[in-house]
Amino acid sequence: MQSQTNISKASRRTKALALSAMFACLALIFSYVEAMIPFNIGIPGVKLGLANLVVVIALYEMNFRYAFVINVIRILIAGLLFSGVFGALYSLAGGVLSLLVMWLLKKTDLFSMVGVSMAGGVAHNMGQLLVAAAIVSNLHMFLYFPILMFSGIASGILMGVTAYIIDRKIPKSIFR
Repeated sequence: MQSQTNISKASRRTKALALSAMFACLALIFSYVEAMIPFNIGIPGVKLGLANLVVVIALYEMNFRYAFVINVIRILIAGLLFSGVFGALYSLAGGVLSLLVMWLLKKTDLFSMVGVSMAGGVAHNMGQLLVAAAIVSNLHMFLYFPILMFSGIASGILMGVTAYIIDRKIPKSIFR
């Protein structure tokens, strides 16, 4: 009986690992697609955050640890492939802060997936701005925050609604 329980645990961990790898690949594909889309509305640094769809769903359907690993792997590989070391540094700061904020808000059960995603969008931009201000040693960078906050709210809502719709369509047996 004990060995069957160990096999069951190992099987669940293997399934979660495989699912995490697939999610990281999907998030990386979304990062690539986003890098290819000429989404330039005249404001530097403003993006849709397509990869956040995967991270939000992983946070809700798996757990913080898996979502964190998926997010970091995606950020590091995308940084190396598409934006360079500094791009990866900015994204890592934004991604980690964003995920921490989303995880804390999700734990309260006071916010919907859309609200959590929206807060994550704003936190992502704040994390990137903190790193930029530290690198250039200039607090005037924070004058840019209202623009980034608005774009984080807009993209966070859009990605949150999309993640919610996708999450409802995914069979929950995939995650169990």
